[in-house]
This record gives sequence, structure tokens and C-alpha cells, in this order.
Amino acid sequence: MKKRIGILLLALAMAAGMSAQPSGTYRNPVIPGYHPDPSVCRVGDDFYLVNSSFEYFPGVPIFHSRDLVNWKQIGNVLDRESQLPLKGATSWLGIYAPTIRYHEGTYYMITTNIGNGGNFMVTATNPAGPWSEPIWLQQQGIDPSLYFENGKCYMVSNPDNTIMLCEIDPKTGRQLTESRPLWQGTGGRYPEGPHIYKKDGWYYLLISEGGTELAHKLTIARSKEIEGPYTPNPNNPILTNCSMKGQDKQIQGTGHGDLVQAKDGSWWMVFLAYRNFGGAYHHLGRETFLAPVEWNKGQWPVVNGGEPIDTLMTVASKQTKAKKNKDISAQNNRSDMKEVERKRTKSFVSFVPSDSRTFELGPEWVFIQNPDSTRYDRHVVVDEATGRVAGGSLRLYGGKDLNTNARPTFIGRRQESAHMTVETLVNSSQAEAGLTVYQINDGHLDLCVNNGYVGVKCKLKNIYYIVREEPVRSAAVKLRISSDGEQYVFEYSDGGAPFRKLCELNCSLVSTEVAGGFTGVVIGMFAQGPGFADFGYFKYEE
Repeated sequence: MKKRIGILLLALAMAAGMSAQPSGTYRNPVIPGYHPDPSVCRVGDDFYLVNSSFEYFPGVPIFHSRDLVNWKQIGNVLDRESQLPLKGATSWLGIYAPTIRYHEGTYYMITTNIGNGGNFMVTATNPAGPWSEPIWLQQQGIDPSLYFENGKCYMVSNPDNTIMLCEIDPKTGRQLTESRPLWQGTGGRYPEGPHIYKKDGWYYLLISEGGTELAHKLTIARSKEIEGPYTPNPNNPILTNCSMKGQDKQIQGTGHGDLVQAKDGSWWMVFLAYRNFGGAYHHLGRETFLAPVEWNKGQWPVVNGGEPIDTLMTVASKQTKAKKNKDISAQNNRSDMKEVERKRTKSFVSFVPSDSRTFELGPEWVFIQNPDSTRYDRHVVVDEATGRVAGGSLRLYGGKDLNTNARPTFIGRRQESAHMTVETLVNSSQAEAGLTVYQINDGHLDLCVNNGYVGVKCKLKNIYYIVREEPVRSAAVKLRISSDGEQYVFEYSDGGAPFRKLCELNCSLVSTEVAGGFTGVVIGMFAQGPGFADFGYFKYEE
């Protein structure tokens, strides 16, 4: 009887759109997939968060939340080529860690474009955009941040592996004072990602050390004066999973964080980390995680009670009692708290417009470098008798191949779950075209059609080879890639026949440890060589 009542109450809670999850629990990462270097600010009841984007266009995805757990992408800060030149950028280059701040009615985003200009900032009165043209800055280094106080705007970054401070004009970017050294950290390599906060009469300087890898960590120092001297926390680091307690966790590489205070007075930290799959490999990239922070008056902040970060987090705060979707509520209410298999379609685009309206792509869609707009088109089929749209597709004109890193014809989205399936229908005219599991131009797995054949190709460093191929009779072929976190399965359907498996490849082939790069897997459609290819739909399901 108790079991029946429990099921009934759970069903009623779901029907009412209420959270039925255990009190004070949530799951990490809060923004899965390649979303590194998070920075956050709160304006009233709203939180806004940005991530780095490296070689992808548009750049710096921006998210909105009311509870720090559930995030929705509302756009991309850098959505024009004039804001974001990416010539020659790879996943080692492009847009590094951004910072978002709000001051007196204006939102500020400051970041670094490695290889195309250095440090700059843009502004907006609406976080969803439009954002201004770049305001270029004199002080270099990477991971710049802003701090506003008493009518002054301060900038910090890390030239010469030293956290440096200067005052700037926030309207023009002009540097008003000489750069002043503040801190070099606790001795870990690559002191970077600085943020300044003021609390209880102290200026706190939070930085990352150790490199954005296994030994990544966050350390903190404080001073009574913004220019220092800064005294380090004797209990540094305040966050790392590279420890005796954290070494066996799936989550590793914790670091590069930003602190924010919720409206209820509680403190929180967003930060990056990655999840290992199939051993010590991560292919989804560095993701956005969340942890509670205890910050008593005059004391040092303590992240997650000093415990390592896990995928299931338990806290005693109203801030995490947020509304969750039906699947997550059911999942978290299982007594064993294990994952359950439920399909959830996160992207479906048919590319067939309704009547004369064009199809729209969401803000999660990206290109590699600045796209050549002449190579992307909407192909519409019109019924001559009725004049109405009878069909359509996304037409991609072949360009440079994915290996060359020269604005290839590609459009895709981040892989956000280890368990996923992506599918498309492609009709190619000469061009080699299909789906790619893309980590970097030196590391990707392609399922494509070309000249009457369907095949799987693997690019890894200086090796590019055909894994398997078979002839096809149909002009239009369905392609499907699925994954369980350890293997990618490549399949095709010829002429409406059941899907046939071509091969399986290990996910570690496109991991950061093997392929390299600073990003994560992006799955998309591509066309290369002469001719063009028409894609009827794109379906991404988790």
C-alpha cells in the first residue's frame, strides 16, 4: 500500500510540474558536453553563465537559469565575424576563458582571442544580445576578468604567469594605470583564470593552477587592499579532485571556477571538470559543474565541505530544490540513484520549412571557424500544381576537407551525453558528405557517402584511413551513429532497408588524451570536395 501511495504522489508531483527529487540533490555536470571555463553573474533572480568556445562560430555560448541547476542557452555573445575573427584557429586557439559581469545596467563579457587579436571585451544591455563590437585592451595574458568598485573598473589577467591588475576605462578600454603584480599562486603551473571578489572588508583573489588537466585546482588569497599584498589560504587548494579522496572519481580535472551569491545568501561555485569514460580518457570535453560553498564572515570559502566533487551532489539549500524535468525526477527518486535508460530528443531539424517559412536552427549549432555563407543553402521543393512547399533540405556545398582546418563546410552541435544517437538522411551529388564525430582537425571519425559507397574513415594525427566501406544503390542514404560512452557504432540504411552496422570504434580515439585539443566532441554534417549534398533532417537523441 505504501508503495502505491508513493507512486501516486510521484505521478501527481510530475503532473503538477513540481520537483519530485530528494530534497537538496542535483546532478553534475549542470551543463554537459564541451562547455568549459564557466563564468557566472547574478542579476536579481536571474543567473547568466558563459563558456569559452575556441575555434567554433558563433562564440561564447550564454545560458540563463533561475536556480543554478537548470540552464537554457539563450544565444551566443559573439555572433558576427567582426566580433569574432577565427582565421586559422584550431581547438588550441580562438576564444579562451571569458568572464561575465553586470554593472549599473550593462553586461560586460571579457575574453581572449588567441591568434586573432588578444584581450577584448563587449557590452550589452540585454544578455541575449545584441552585444557590441570588440573593445580591445592593452594588458594581455589570458583569462581576463573585471571588478567594479567606487566608480572604477579593474582588470586582472596573467601575463608572464603572474596575476596582474590594472584600472581601465570600461567604455573605451583605455588602460588608466600601470599593470601591477598581485600573486603567482602557490607554485602550481599556469596560474590563470583570476577573479576578484570583496567580502567582509577583504579582497579575495581566486585563481586556477596546475593546468587544465588531471592536476587542475583552485587556490585563493586575500588582502585588505585591492593592490595587495595578498596572503594565500593556508588550506589551499580549495577545490581539486586530484587527491586521495577524489582520485577514484569519474570526475577529474576540476578547476577554473567562479563564485556567485544567490538571493537567499548562499554561495556557489561553477567550475570546469571532465568525466572519464573507458578508463583515463575523456572525449566529451570539459563541462560545467556546480558546488555549494560555505563562506562564513571573515573566513575563507570552503567548497563542498572540503569533499571531492561527484556526479550526484547533496546540499542543504533551497537553491537546488528547482523544478526538474520528468525524466530526471524519476531518475533521482530511484533508491539506488543509478542512471536509467530514457530516450530524449534534444535536437530534431527536418530542414523542411512550413509553407514559405525558413527552418530555424537553435543557438547550440556551430561552425568550425567563420563559415563561408555561400556553401550553406536551403533547398526547397515546390509542388507546381499547388505552389506549396513539398519538401526541402539543407544543402551543403563541398569545400576544403575536415583535415585542412580551413573553414570546412560543417555544421553541428556538441555531444552532451555519453549515451546518444545521431541520424541524418543524405543525398550527395559528387561531394563526400555525411556525419562526423569531430574533436579536432587531427582527430575525427567520419560516416559518409561518396561515389556510390558508404564508409567510415578515421583521422588520427598523421593517419587518415578507410576503416570499412560498402557499395550502396540508393541516391539517398540514412546514416546513424550511436554510442554508449565507450564505443561509437556506425550504421547506414540503403533504400529504406533496416540499418546495417559497418563497424565500431573506441571513443578514446577522439579523446583529448589521444587526439589532443582543448574542446570536446562536436557531431555534425559536412561536405567536402566538388559538388554538393542535401541533408533531409538531423536528429540527436540521448
